[in-house]
Order: sequence, then structure tokens, then C-alpha cells
Amino acid sequence: MTNFDKVKNYYKNFDEKNRLQNDNSGKLEYDMTMKILEKNLPDNGIILDLGGGAGVYSFPLANKGYKVYLSDLSEDLIAQAKSQKHEENTTNLISCDVVNATDLSIYNDNQFDVVLLFGPLYHLLEESEREQCISEINRVLKPGGKAFASFIPYLSGSIAILDRYFRHPEQVDINNISEVFESGKFNNSSDKGFQEGYYPSTKEIEELFSKNGFNKVMIRSIRGFGYEKEDSLYGIEEKEMFDKVISLIDRTSGEQSIIDMCGHAIYIGYKE
Repeated sequence: MTNFDKVKNYYKNFDEKNRLQNDNSGKLEYDMTMKILEKNLPDNGIILDLGGGAGVYSFPLANKGYKVYLSDLSEDLIAQAKSQKHEENTTNLISCDVVNATDLSIYNDNQFDVVLLFGPLYHLLEESEREQCISEINRVLKPGGKAFASFIPYLSGSIAILDRYFRHPEQVDINNISEVFESGKFNNSSDKGFQEGYYPSTKEIEELFSKNGFNKVMIRSIRGFGYEKEDSLYGIEEKEMFDKVISLIDRTSGEQSIIDMCGHAIYIGYKE
């Protein structure tokens, strides 16, 4: 079973609130995710930002007029969100709740038009936990409602663990690197760094949502071939060239090889 205390302790010490602002890799992830949302969200509605941390997406979406409910496992991140909500008087951010993604019992059936799942699938190690999570998302979504779920694809995630070994050898040993390539599960050898990682194939993600009552709209890479080229990309001074590269990233983001090897990916599906 996933050790949720390890996950919470990781986010207690990690600057999740500013992760997407601290460097160009985060900036590209945020910019591309917002583009994806703008293209695929309904014009208005009620959004559950499940595993939404300190509200990186909740606040801009609330400011666009959506009614947003933010929830996360981390008490610390929810406290940060509540503080920002108070400071900015963000009335469209309806609530900030401490919630485990496998148990959405505080929410009603058919309550939301959209559920964002930008985080929990990085950590839920067991199939039963992932099944429960997606089943609960189906329950709280209105018929026809959309789920947006980010995940770290198997090859990207597993190879990143080898890179972690080079940088932080105390976190990776021969046993857990073998396990991650065998099963997609990463159990950190240390209490430092990313904890309780899970890296599924796109086929597994499709099957997970399909068996829980969703029809796929798309699966794509978020950063696409901009992955690990972010500093160079944001160094492009000619706007026409920059816009062209972004459009090419978008156009090729559904290629399987790019999904597999270019960092975070996203599934979009709607409830039957």
C-alpha cells in the first residue's frame, strides 16, 4: 500500500507552490497545461482540483470564472492555499479541503463538471488505490463531465530513476531500480526526495479509465519535444519562431514515442 505519510512529508519539505515558476521546465509545463485546459474545458462550470497542492491551477481557473473546489492530501499545501484565498479574496475558490484522492466522500454524486487529477497518479502504488480513485472521480462527476489526469509514463519515470541514482545515490539501489523497471513502482531508499512513485504505460492509463466508465478524448505529452529543451526554447527571441515551435510541440504531442519519453503526460476523458 502507498505510504501516504511519506508522500505528505515529501510535500512538507518541497516547494510545490512555486514548482512551476522556479525554472523554465516548470514554466513550459504550466503554459502547456493551461493551453490544454483552455482548449478542452467547458466555457463555465464547477471544477474539482483533486491533488491540486497549493492551488497552482485552482487560482487562475477561479479567476477565469470557474467555481473551484481545491483538495489535497497535504495539510501544509492546503494551509498555503487558504492563506492565499484569504489574501486575494478569491471568492470563486469555494473550498480548500484536506482529502485523500481515494476517498471523495465529502463530495456529492454528480457534483462537478470537471475533475483535475494533477498529482495523485504519480504516487498511488497499488492498482486497488488507483481503481478507487478513478471510481470516485466518476461518482462525483456529472454525466458527460471531463477528467483531466496527468501521469508520468513508464519509460520517462523509470529512466529518471537512473538519473536520480547519478545525482542522489542514497535514494536508489539495485533493488528499487530493478523494481521500477519491472513494475513501474519506485520506493525511495531514503526519506529525502520524491516518495512513492508510480509510472504506468499509456495502455494501463487508458484501461484504468475505460473500466471505470470513461471514454478517452486524448492522451498526449504535456511538454512534448520541448522536454529538457526549456531554457533554449524560452531563449528564442523571435516571436514568430517561438510560436511556431510551440505549435509543433502541440502537433506532435500525441506521438507515442514522445508520450513515452518526454516527461509528464495527460489523459482527458469524459464520463459516459
